[in-house]
Amino acid sequence: MLRYPSSWLQGVSLGESIASELRLQIISGRIKPGEIISENRVAADFGTSRSPVREALKSLSSEGLIRLERMGAVVVGLSLTDIVELYDVRFLIESFVQQRLAKMDRDQLLVTLRRIVDRMELAVKHQDAVEFSYQDLSFHEAIIAAADHKRILHLWNSIRPIVMTVMLITTEEIFSKGEAKLGSVIGKHQKIMDGLASGDEDEIQKLVQEYFADSRQTLHRSLTDF
Repeated sequence: MLRYPSSWLQGVSLGESIASELRLQIISGRIKPGEIISENRVAADFGTSRSPVREALKSLSSEGLIRLERMGAVVVGLSLTDIVELYDVRFLIESFVQQRLAKMDRDQLLVTLRRIVDRMELAVKHQDAVEFSYQDLSFHEAIIAAADHKRILHLWNSIRPIVMTVMLITTEEIFSKGEAKLGSVIGKHQKIMDGLASGDEDEIQKLVQEYFADSRQTLHRSLTDF
């Protein structure tokens, strides 16, 4: 059963930890749309009071994954259309920040990105899909943070929990396709680094478009039964 590693949840509140596990179960389909999530049952499952469960359900409601009603939390779930739209938002964010970065000092960022790609390659060698997905997230997050734009970072943080969960699920699927597929994913990240290193806004825009066009195709293949 796919679970968040404990290292991903360090430093978060109990409520967010519970939200993370429920989010994973909802997006992976283990909890189906239309099901009712009971505060009492979740509290019992996690061995806690109802207060952090309420915090968790409030977070999931704000993300549109559940609908809070008097009888409990009704699962809405996440459709393929929802995920495609999520990637549209990611494209808008990264297209903006990478072109912004073309006018900024990128040397330290590129050093950071190369280290992350090295860790992605190591994760492939060890067949560690969870670590690979975490490094993939870290790669994009490093680019967004380097742009030093408070409102963009706020927008990113609002979608981050769902992006992280979708990445974890889809990376499991990508690992099942073998090392050649994983090599192509790493190659896409190296192209992003090449674009940033060039400082050419047109080239950056072209490579970001190619990256997300390919990612959408991967989503359709990986999540056909979503």
